[in-house]
Amino acid sequence: MCGIVGLFLKTTRLENQLGLHFSRMLATMASRGPDSSGIAVYGNPASSGSLKVTLQHPMEDFDWSVVAENLSRRFSRLPVVRVISTHAVFTLAAREDEVRALLEKMHPDVTIMSVGTNIEIMKEVGTPESVIARFKVERMTGTHAIGHTRMATESAVTTQGSHPFSTGFDLCLVHNGSLSNHSRLRENLRREGIIFRTDNDSEVAAGYLTSHIRNGETLSSALTHALDDLDGFYTFTVGTSDGFAVLRDRIACKPAILAETDDYVAMASEYRALAVLPGISEAKLWEPEPATVYSWRRTP
Repeated sequence: MCGIVGLFLKTTRLENQLGLHFSRMLATMASRGPDSSGIAVYGNPASSGSLKVTLQHPMEDFDWSVVAENLSRRFSRLPVVRVISTHAVFTLAAREDEVRALLEKMHPDVTIMSVGTNIEIMKEVGTPESVIARFKVERMTGTHAIGHTRMATESAVTTQGSHPFSTGFDLCLVHNGSLSNHSRLRENLRREGIIFRTDNDSEVAAGYLTSHIRNGETLSSALTHALDDLDGFYTFTVGTSDGFAVLRDRIACKPAILAETDDYVAMASEYRALAVLPGISEAKLWEPEPATVYSWRRTP
């Protein structure tokens, strides 16, 4: 099963209401995935030269000040820290590779959920309603968001195994379906330096896109190549710092529907997740065609 929702704002008018509308969409997908839920929210970018690093620890009362102090010793300035339940968003002036190396060495019990200037990923075991309440999703602001509700049919129910997956800078992916060649692809991508934290095939799809984008391709181009290289059945919804994309495989057996108005583009596994949006009665509605990349970008 599993459920996907995405909301990409084309204008600034609804940015203060992003979390409100997005959380209502995600809650409707509870029956498609009660085991775990996750969100990726884009917005409130870090200042030039700085990163936003979202971290997770299993203990809700974990002392994040220790992590902050270790980062400040290495990068000469105490990071700005915003704690949200089991997650914390660190904003600091540093390079991505340096932050990852330090955290992996000094805090192996901490999971890096995402790194970028815009992205924040938060996910946990539990129903969509519990995750929405835990992370106060309704209050979030931003330009776009992607969410997933998981029914774990092929692997254990864990926080790390939940969606979204991020394997690159400001990039995330959620997936409904299954890949048959993910083991071989994972080994090839590891040789290119892509780091994987789980055995989930969806993380391999995210790594595949990261690899192609690092090699200079656009998101649309990387998704087009995925049609030839990723075997299986899938609906992908992907986010970047300024973009949003949807792709179904050539068979398109996994459900998906898109809606577009002057203010937004929205995607969901079922129409009932779109029905809660403002202006949906006037929206253009359609089922995305098989093997067709749909993408949008936000321009300044």
